Amino acid sequence: MKQFFIIDTNVLVAGLLTAHPDSPVARISDGMLASAFAYVLSEALLAEYRAVLLRPHLRKLHGLSEAEVDSILVDLAQHAIVLAVDGNAAKRVAPDPGDQFLWDLLASRQDLVLVTGDKLLLQDATMQARVITPAAFASQWLA
Repeated sequence: MKQFFIIDTNVLVAGLLTAHPDSPVARISDGMLASAFAYVLSEALLAEYRAVLLRPHLRKLHGLSEAEVDSILVDLAQHAIVLAVDGNAAKRVAPDPGDQFLWDLLASRQDLVLVTGDKLLLQDATMQARVITPAAFASQWLA
């Protein structure tokens, strides 16, 4: 079965901030922009990408204007499979309530894998086979 990936906000942001172009997070964010692998977005995830990238302390680090952030997000959305998530579906509760939208997206299809650096999500036993680190993703799918 083909795998499709959900890239958590922490991975995308780290990829845009790192000074190490060979790091897993940089390779993932570059791969998203180059359509190097199949990834999915939801409206909630895209909105979180935007909100986090526009936080003042992060804007100082990445140096991107609001228009430049929006341009990157448009590119990401154009390369992605955008899924609508049924908010009324039976839910598996996320280990972190702030990440429920990621859990809902992950539960929406069996061929999805979440790439994250979030330790709470990585340690959840119920989804362990479907949640991986950026390093594991880069070594397995971006070799």
